[in-house]
Amino acid sequence: MASTLRDLLIQRAARLQGRPALTAPGWGMLTYAQLRNRVEGVALGLLADSPPAAVFSATGTIWDWAAELAAAASGLAWEPEGQSVPMEVLGGPRFNTEAGRSAYHAREQVVTEGTPFTTGLTHGELMVRLRRLNGLLGWDHDTRVDLPLARLGEPALRAALWSALFAGAHAVLAPSAAPATGLLARFRHHETPWDPTPFKAFWAPLGTATDR
Repeated sequence: MASTLRDLLIQRAARLQGRPALTAPGWGMLTYAQLRNRVEGVALGLLADSPPAAVFSATGTIWDWAAELAAAASGLAWEPEGQSVPMEVLGGPRFNTEAGRSAYHAREQVVTEGTPFTTGLTHGELMVRLRRLNGLLGWDHDTRVDLPLARLGEPALRAALWSALFAGAHAVLAPSAAPATGLLARFRHHETPWDPTPFKAFWAPLGTATDR
């Protein structure tokens, strides 16, 4: 059983290789194996040189999610005050660079349950929260989770993406649809709006109600 966020990514990719993991504009649909490859490409770029202790990415694109996963897999903290992940790493010339490969594999011995990830929370503490939240959500490998791309940087939506990864679900990030009019509005299927409520306390510091 996965005990760190790094293990979570690797184990889900190993078990669910060909199943859909993520669909997003510009990327299409990635399987779990492809998602791991995309994330590890970012991680290799981050670790090619001496990385900072904390990183962050706020491009407003799906690369932000890949960067967050890469930070977790690399044992780096994810903090708004951290160093911005360079665009060269996000699909640019430093993406998937061999110079970072040995450092990335060495992180297997470094990233533990006690490794800090964000806001004073460790990998182990976040894994406990993911297990608890998954029990409430009931998501599994057959679940499709539709999420608004425009809210990608919001903590609740990030928690939903982590929850989808934990469950082995298919997360679909899409731009907001234009309001339907006329006959289109009459015949369009009902769309359930994004509800952040179950995820709002996910990133709360230790000692709050979410840990009781």
